[in-house]
Amino acid sequence: MQKFLVIQTAFIGDVVLATGIIEKLHDHFPDAQIDFLVRKGNEALLAAHPFIHEVLVWDKKQGKLRNLWKMGQRIRRTHYDKVINVQRFAATGLLTAFSGAKETIGFDKNPLSRFFTKKIPHIVSTAGAPKHEIERNQELIRDFTDATPARPRLYPSQQDYNRVGEFKGAPYITISPASVWFTKQYPKDKWISLINKVPSTYRIYLLGAPSDASAGEDIRVASTHPSVTNLSGRLSFLQSAALMKDAVMNYVNDSAPMHFASAVNAPVTAIYCSTIPAFGFGPLSDKKFIVEIQEPLDCRPCGLHGYKACPKGHFHCAYKIEDRQLLQTL
Repeated sequence: MQKFLVIQTAFIGDVVLATGIIEKLHDHFPDAQIDFLVRKGNEALLAAHPFIHEVLVWDKKQGKLRNLWKMGQRIRRTHYDKVINVQRFAATGLLTAFSGAKETIGFDKNPLSRFFTKKIPHIVSTAGAPKHEIERNQELIRDFTDATPARPRLYPSQQDYNRVGEFKGAPYITISPASVWFTKQYPKDKWISLINKVPSTYRIYLLGAPSDASAGEDIRVASTHPSVTNLSGRLSFLQSAALMKDAVMNYVNDSAPMHFASAVNAPVTAIYCSTIPAFGFGPLSDKKFIVEIQEPLDCRPCGLHGYKACPKGHFHCAYKIEDRQLLQTL
């Protein structure tokens, strides 16, 4: 029985996209032990995952270096056959290089990659040569699987589906209005304008983290639609995915909820403000739509992740998106 460890300690969406590696490994090595290392706070994404033997959790906020050392010792004791590092930072490079695994694999942009047994070129996606993140990740395991990336997947439990069952009695849409990055976040007043134009036959559920609850409540209170429920902070990651799965449409920013929708193959409309799909992180669902400003802006994209405020002060990339563009996908 082979033992694999996949390392991805970045943001929530990055972990979701890396689950495609798990799908592919299981497909080629159905009897293998597959473990997954995440940062503390993201482990709930992989709860009860049928193909993961163990989820390893690194606490990066309290005692970061001490916990890194303990994690390194734990990894060495497991004697993995292959450690696959999706991250490009030094800390996970240390865990990989000194894992004691028979084979250590990672991207060449990791500063410790010279100590890996195999380093893979990290090719940045461009408009002229697009490359989705799951295609880039697949290169890490291509030599012992195949060239075709697997779609990322989450596995909400029956309890997760039961938790959101009460919200599914009538046709509904979900809206995930928030993002860690301001310039990737469709403005509150634009969400309100959209909601007020959604036919009253649809229920509307606002999704997000506990930190998004206040913004969600602002949107709910200001809207005139007769059925808007703010569920921000009330559902887990997997419960949110379970609700998105059966929605008529899920409206999201270029952020983690878009990847939740992809991972349960839910219909999705992704709104791109300061970023662009050519960065390689677009939606993967069978039914997917991308909405963005229809005129070119010399300042867009302004960065890979976005900023805390529009560098130009006008935020045209968001405010010039029209309600009709979003309603057309519904």
